[in-house]
Amino acid sequence: MVGPADSVTKLPHPRQDFISDQQVRWCPGCGDYAILATMQRTLAKFSIPKEKYVFISGIGCSSRFPYYMNTYGFHTIHGRAPTIATGLRCVNPDLSIWVVTGDGDGLSIGGNHLIHCMRRNVNINILLVNNRIYGLTKGQYSPTSTMGKVTKSTPEGSIDYPINALCIAIASEATFIARTLDNVPSHMAYVLERAAQHKGVSFVEIYQNCIIFNDKEFDPVTGRDSRDERMVYLEHGKPLIFGKKKDKAIRIKRLRPKVFNLADLGPNEELLVHNEQDPEPNHAYLLTQMEYPDLPVPFGVFRDIERPTYDGMMDQQVRDAIKKKGKGDLKELIYGRETWTVQ
Repeated sequence: MVGPADSVTKLPHPRQDFISDQQVRWCPGCGDYAILATMQRTLAKFSIPKEKYVFISGIGCSSRFPYYMNTYGFHTIHGRAPTIATGLRCVNPDLSIWVVTGDGDGLSIGGNHLIHCMRRNVNINILLVNNRIYGLTKGQYSPTSTMGKVTKSTPEGSIDYPINALCIAIASEATFIARTLDNVPSHMAYVLERAAQHKGVSFVEIYQNCIIFNDKEFDPVTGRDSRDERMVYLEHGKPLIFGKKKDKAIRIKRLRPKVFNLADLGPNEELLVHNEQDPEPNHAYLLTQMEYPDLPVPFGVFRDIERPTYDGMMDQQVRDAIKKKGKGDLKELIYGRETWTVQ
């Protein structure tokens, strides 16, 4: 993928290079503003020409993203952005391709496309903006809405079990999986930069606040007054320690993560140490099961492994076929023996 680690330099672009001339049409206070600005600042760190970037989206509030990036882009149809991105990646290996989708667009009508894109390890970046609501269509419950959520389409409360987006990514064997949030731009920038440097599919879930239809949905976890005690940042090779005084840690007990006070642990008691490079998905999956209110919610890179990409293998397969059989003849293919004339 364009944008390996050794191509990073100190701000070869100003952020303004990536700001389009389109009026941004999100509600005032929407978390998408922070995501857009952070993306623009992040791309400015790479020495990649802006015409090498492509943003592809489906349908939803976040799917207006391509209009607001001064790059190439496609505003496609509901749920099909990963499919369009896959096709583009397979014919042009020189592009940096970003799919921007939402919890409704990506996990409802687009769920099947998202799964197959990840399991194939197509060399693209997928941002799933999760606000646990359908914002564009005015407040219906979405696949990630919490159970009991009262909305216009669930007036008595949702009886659906919500989808855990990261579990879907892990089950699909995505090679880069991360979670970040809209109100900590520095962390979001770090995650986006890591995703851009990854070769293979990167899947990033972003907790985003919909100020109109689901305001403060994540505040019990990510709010300024609660985040220290209810969030834990993942760092490769380091134990999961959190709390305002950094006095709490995670240990595994009976195959489940549990919170312990550091002061109560002996010197020989092992803490859960994060390993984002574990080739097996077990560790990353275990982290996705850490949910409020029983456990702190993890943020950061859950998984970052290497595996041959779909587009790379397809390109090699084509090269091998040409070497073995020679270049094809389109006219011969169309008018060859495998055709029939219907009388």
